Amino acid sequence: MAGSEQRVVAVIMVGGPTKGTRFRPLSLNVPKPLFPLAGQPMVHHHISACRRIPNLAQIYLIGFYEEREFALYVSSISNELRIPVRYLREDKPRGSAGGLYSFRDYIMEDTPAHIVLLNCDVCSSFPLPDMLEAHKKYGGMGTLLVNKVSAESANQFGELVADPETNELLHYTEKPETFVSDLINCGVYIFTPKILLAIEDVLKQKKDRANLRRVSSFEALQSATKAIPADYVRLDQDILSPLAGKKELYTYQTLDFWEQIKTPG
Repeated sequence: MAGSEQRVVAVIMVGGPTKGTRFRPLSLNVPKPLFPLAGQPMVHHHISACRRIPNLAQIYLIGFYEEREFALYVSSISNELRIPVRYLREDKPRGSAGGLYSFRDYIMEDTPAHIVLLNCDVCSSFPLPDMLEAHKKYGGMGTLLVNKVSAESANQFGELVADPETNELLHYTEKPETFVSDLINCGVYIFTPKILLAIEDVLKQKKDRANLRRVSSFEALQSATKAIPADYVRLDQDILSPLAGKKELYTYQTLDFWEQIKTPG
């Protein structure tokens, strides 16, 4: 029987009505994550993939939609797959990492050893069990699912450089203006709970910098209108980029199907 050190929780970031506007008009009458894709709601494919992870304790959906929009689906899918699925509504935009951190008490409720994080706007074969095994062998804080694309389309994604021998993430840049690599971030991650401490550190740094900027009322006014809120933390720019090359993050390349779901086309 697996002990608590084996437990895994999954988190799926589903966005909200102000996100995914490029998916209109398909998302006008139904939340984008619940729009049918291959006969099932879009997010169903993510949940089914997570269900294949050994020792999965819980699945969380995090987003801005009203809870009533997900209540019926969450209840039915929990009963169908016999795994607890819960929708958590963000009170305000906090960024992909900030949103994860704001629900840290829920996420750590089952004392998981690993946290699987998926963006809802990608479609893939989701090789999560194999990726989890690789993640455990790497022994780092996190593992990113990556894929190779054409050099022409690479700048639409987060581009990265990885060590060809160890698969360590050496460099990460989000949608660069100049070509960096044909290896891209697929929006699927596995982390240890240390990721929450890393986000906490960034939040503290941001708050410290915000306090330092309040030297005069003029500077305070400028920072209030221009700066990103101190509690807004992006996973790519604020976490992945600074941790690259520090033997904390690794990559797992998929050779199977992967595609973004941004537009009706």
